[in-house]
Amino acid sequence: MPSDADLSDDDRKPKVGPSANSIDQSLDAIENQLSSISVGQSEYESEADSDDEIKEPSSSNQDKLKELPNGLLNKNSGTDNSEELPPMNVVEDVSSLVPVWRNNSEEMEAPASPSSSGYAGERGSSNASSRDTGIEEVDGEILDSGKGDSFDGGSNSQVQWLPGKRHGNEDDASISWRKRKKHFFVLSHSGKPIYSRYGDEHKLAGFSATLQAIISFVENGGDRVNLVRAGKHQVVFLVKGPIYLVCISCTEESYQSLKGQLELLYGQMILILTKSLNKCFEKNPKFDMTPLLGGTDVVFSSLIHSFSWNPANFLHAYTCLPLAYATRQAASAILHDVADSGVLFALLMCKHKVISLVGAQKASLHPDDMLLLSNFIMSSESFRTSESFSPICLPRYNPMSFLHAYVHYLDVDTYLILLTTSSDAFHHLKDCRIRIEKVLLESNVLNEVQRSMVDGGMRVEDLPADHGSHSGAVSHHLGQPGHTRESSERFSEAFIDVGGPAGLWHFMYRSIYLDQYVSSEFSSPVNNRQQQKRLYRAYQKLYASMHDKEIGPHKTQFRRDENYVLLCWVTQDFELYAAFDPLADKALAIKTCNRVCQWIKNIENEIFLLGASPFSW
Repeated sequence: MPSDADLSDDDRKPKVGPSANSIDQSLDAIENQLSSISVGQSEYESEADSDDEIKEPSSSNQDKLKELPNGLLNKNSGTDNSEELPPMNVVEDVSSLVPVWRNNSEEMEAPASPSSSGYAGERGSSNASSRDTGIEEVDGEILDSGKGDSFDGGSNSQVQWLPGKRHGNEDDASISWRKRKKHFFVLSHSGKPIYSRYGDEHKLAGFSATLQAIISFVENGGDRVNLVRAGKHQVVFLVKGPIYLVCISCTEESYQSLKGQLELLYGQMILILTKSLNKCFEKNPKFDMTPLLGGTDVVFSSLIHSFSWNPANFLHAYTCLPLAYATRQAASAILHDVADSGVLFALLMCKHKVISLVGAQKASLHPDDMLLLSNFIMSSESFRTSESFSPICLPRYNPMSFLHAYVHYLDVDTYLILLTTSSDAFHHLKDCRIRIEKVLLESNVLNEVQRSMVDGGMRVEDLPADHGSHSGAVSHHLGQPGHTRESSERFSEAFIDVGGPAGLWHFMYRSIYLDQYVSSEFSSPVNNRQQQKRLYRAYQKLYASMHDKEIGPHKTQFRRDENYVLLCWVTQDFELYAAFDPLADKALAIKTCNRVCQWIKNIENEIFLLGASPFSW
């Protein structure tokens, strides 16, 4: 429990203790609700949620890595006198000697009951029938046959997620509702439901009251509830003044990961309404803020969906669209011109990837604000149909007041955001947009953006043969000549069936100074949505383990199970997360990670936005 120094002023206020009867009744209600959740666990568990469990490292099975003076990783040897890094956490499973491949049908959750086919409520609808339209449900989400999205924003040939409210006719008594693997709830401190990922908020009023009772009961005792475990479920609580946020999950994600997702969900709400809504609750504790969020279900559902594919959610960094340096500089130059004319921030983006970003002097934009802002724009259809001028709050910049955002789509995926403090700047910003669009067309930037979207980014198959090679080191997808796999000098070691050298399947690299990250395109066998989601969860757990303040932080970590070999390397300049074939050799994996870092360094002016102000938070 927190000490008296840790308690807020509200916590120090004297509270009237509940009677013995009311305590017993509250505890009985809480126990019944949590039991109903636990009993409702689906017998069909997704592979993406259950197979990537990370075991605690064995003290008798640890390997050490050394960081050489040139900044490379090296396997420890008895005669090496270089500085020794802390022991690498190693987890190896005997079963990993034989890869286990499963049919995709085993990774899907059981279909929902026929009664949960759609919602025609006042806050959004999704009435399409899966039988008539080819829509299917996977892992508790509605998907469409055709192009799907991967966690780096690319597409694959599997299924496409459809935004909107889900299963609005369900309530906490529905068996199908209890089988959902991950719920999100937002409610007021009076117990009024504000948002629920699944089901009708009005039908879940009783359940929301129970969640409020749990929080209030603990607070009445002078404490604060953060986490409740009920069987395989975790119930994570986040209290933000008069707003309560709750996540109920059986996906085996860490507490810190789920709490971070609740923080982003709250940030999305603040982006729409600002933190000034607290004053409404001060005047009227029973204030109903649901009408203020009318029509925003699609925004919240899109953000929640991104929790299963977008690394920006836990890396707290943004990613850039790969472009030639000259192309990005041309875009940045014109944005600098308009920033000098009273624009606070100017962003040019393609989907969730940044093309260029310019801020006024001494103004910085947090990556989380960029994530929430891009999610709000991409999930709102009205922004696509016409130029818009809308009040926007950036929670990390100033949660108490609105900025004003001019948003205009230049093509189907590329859009311009101009942020200002003036509510009368629409015509000025429109003139700025016309100037920007003219320059972008004349300098061929928009065509290069579309070409980059088609070509994709870095691929593990294009990893150069050694870190000393500069000629042809950049993938041809980034505008430079690449290697052919048949070249006799391509690799000094053999492939393991698929992927890149040494069985490299995928990697993510985060520049700590720039607060930017880059991830490779997916290669076989990580080529469908379920496999990509499983890898995302594995990265998420690895990140949480590396940054665990109780047992870490760590500098290096090596994990092996039946699905992957995972290697993580954290320095003061960058973080690298790499996934290999489960049969990959450790020494070759380390060597390959060194080559990946050198490759990224060689082409950093094409994959990162250099010259942007670093963020210090």
